[in-house]
Amino acid sequence: MSNVEEEIRHRLFELQDLKYKEFASKLMPTVNPETVIGVRTPDLRKLAREFSKRPEALEFLKILPHAYYEENNLHGFLIETIKDYNAVVAAVDEFLPYIDNWATCDLISPKIFKKHLPELFEKIKVWLLSDRTYTVRFGIGMLMSFYLDDAFRQEMLELVAGVRSDEYYVNMMIAWYFATALAKQYEASLSYIQEQRLEKWTHNKAIQKAIESYRISDETKTYLRTLKVK
Repeated sequence: MSNVEEEIRHRLFELQDLKYKEFASKLMPTVNPETVIGVRTPDLRKLAREFSKRPEALEFLKILPHAYYEENNLHGFLIETIKDYNAVVAAVDEFLPYIDNWATCDLISPKIFKKHLPELFEKIKVWLLSDRTYTVRFGIGMLMSFYLDDAFRQEMLELVAGVRSDEYYVNMMIAWYFATALAKQYEASLSYIQEQRLEKWTHNKAIQKAIESYRISDETKTYLRTLKVK
């Protein structure tokens, strides 16, 4: 084990909260509980901010795979601190194949992406073609985070609706994306529900999530309920 890995692991175990470990492990059925230390996210973010100022941070990003869930999350937070867009994309590409759970996948959202939306969109199209569950989920998550407001285009709905997968964590993200689209781009996204363009489970889950949203009116929720597929 390298010095940087040893130091980080030592710091993570210093921050361990066993009750939180138990709670977090239950939320992530795909993760072996023995690989969860039990470090709360704010503590991990703080450690990432502190560590990002040191040259060893880049060394840590080269160490893959990691042994612990929190090492993966710290890796994700460190990627977010990189200032150069191309370097961030390269680091994300390197890391995505090692992600094995929805929580690590969903926490990565580099702010620098906002300044490079045209290039990022081209990259997302590549991620959506992957055969890896969390690479596809990450791509859909980026479309949801950065392209449902001013940068929205109809073809993005088309792309997500075209994703077909047997993976629960991909279909769940498709549903979440369409529920958010119904809140932010209602006119554009409604036809995908009316025409049942999604798989039955994903279609119904998207409606359920939309109905749970505080951003959607009661009148719209009542209508969406009528579109559920039996």
